[in-house]
Amino acid sequence: MTDVLVLCTANICRSPMAAALLARELSARGAAVSVPSAGMLGSGEPPAPLAVSAMADWGLDISAHRSRLVSADDLAAADLTLAMARVHLRHAVVTVPAAWPRAFTLKELVRRGAQIGPRPPGTKLADWLALAHEGRDRTALLGDSADDDIDDPIGGPPQAFAATAALLGDLAGRLAGLCWPAPLPAT
Repeated sequence: MTDVLVLCTANICRSPMAAALLARELSARGAAVSVPSAGMLGSGEPPAPLAVSAMADWGLDISAHRSRLVSADDLAAADLTLAMARVHLRHAVVTVPAAWPRAFTLKELVRRGAQIGPRPPGTKLADWLALAHEGRDRTALLGDSADDDIDDPIGGPPQAFAATAALLGDLAGRLAGLCWPAPLPAT
C-alpha cells in the first residue's frame, strides 16, 4: 500500500480536510493508498468546527479526527509527503533530509505534475515523483513566497473554510488524476 502523508501546522484544519478529500478521490479510483495527516504542533485536538462543517458540505465527516504530531518515522515511511505550505515542507525536509525528493507542497506537485503529464501505467510512483522533482532547488525552501501555500482559514469566517475546501477538493482531484490516472477503457 502507498502511504501519502498530508502535513500542516496543527492538523486540525487543512491537512485533515485535504486527507479526506484525497482519500475519497483515490478510493473512487480503486487506488490502494493510505492518506494519514499530521501537524507540526500538538496532538489530540479535534478538528476546527468550521472545518467539520465545510467537509460536511462535501459529504465527508472528519469529526472523529484527532490531531497528531508528525514524527521523523512518519516522514521517513511516507511514499509521498504533501505539505499545505512551504513552512511545512521545510519542516519535513529539515526533519528527514532524505524526504526531499518525495515531499512537495500540494500546489507545487500539481503544477509540476501537469508539466510532466500523468503517471503512465506501469510506472512506479517513486519514478514519477523523481521526474516531478527534477530541477528543484532546496534554496527555494528558504524564501517566503506564498505561491505554493494554501492559506490557513483558522480564525476566518465560514466562507474562508468553504473556499479552502473548494481549493483542496480541486487540487485533490487534479493530483489523483495525475498520480493515479484511471485506466484507459478497452477498445
